[in-house]
Amino acid sequence: MLDDINIQIAGENALIVYFSQNKNNDTATRVLQAQQHIQGHLSDIIIDLVASYSSILVVFNMLKTNHHQLRSQLRVTLLNTPKHNVNVDENKVVQLPVYYSTESGPELSLIARQSQLSVEQVIEIHQQQQYRVYAIGFAPGFAYLGDISDKIATPRLATPRMKVPKGAVAIADKQTAVYPSDSPGGWNIIGLCPIEMFDINVQPSMPVQVGDKVEFHAISKQEFLALGGKLESMIGNG
Repeated sequence: MLDDINIQIAGENALIVYFSQNKNNDTATRVLQAQQHIQGHLSDIIIDLVASYSSILVVFNMLKTNHHQLRSQLRVTLLNTPKHNVNVDENKVVQLPVYYSTESGPELSLIARQSQLSVEQVIEIHQQQQYRVYAIGFAPGFAYLGDISDKIATPRLATPRMKVPKGAVAIADKQTAVYPSDSPGGWNIIGLCPIEMFDINVQPSMPVQVGDKVEFHAISKQEFLALGGKLESMIGNG
């Protein structure tokens, strides 16, 4: 069915395919299936495919096609995309260690109070499920993971921090993520991860890709430091 698919121009050599407006696991699976099918059938004219929550950016070779031709080819390809693709379920599960504490996670106590839970319960809930990589953006290696349990889902900070430290594990609404580098940000920090989320000098440059699943597991402060983690004082809001 193509009724809910919208294909728009996104640049001189790019189209963007919008799927359902519902940003959920079913839509993400559909996007990943479509991405695989497009790659398999149009790789000779495609330069890059960038999947997100409910869309795919298609960058094409202008020497081989144009917007009009590619739009038609995409519609035919998407119409014939299989409803089930076993490759979607075979994407890897990435385990990320986290040093959870009020020292490394300044918003742990805030989330606990707002959720009427203990800090220990917040940590346990965050570890209880697998999170799907819905999109990668904002910064190289920044993976948007969902969906957080309603029990600990927390709105972004009213005032973003000027600096969030590299490796910060954080929550915003029903998403969680690991900051790949020092940057401004308004997510609620609950811990620190010592794993590099982006390294241009290695291949692949990121440990996760769209469609992968992520599991978090708690480690001690000593383990965090032994794995190369660094503790920095959190920069206050403002």
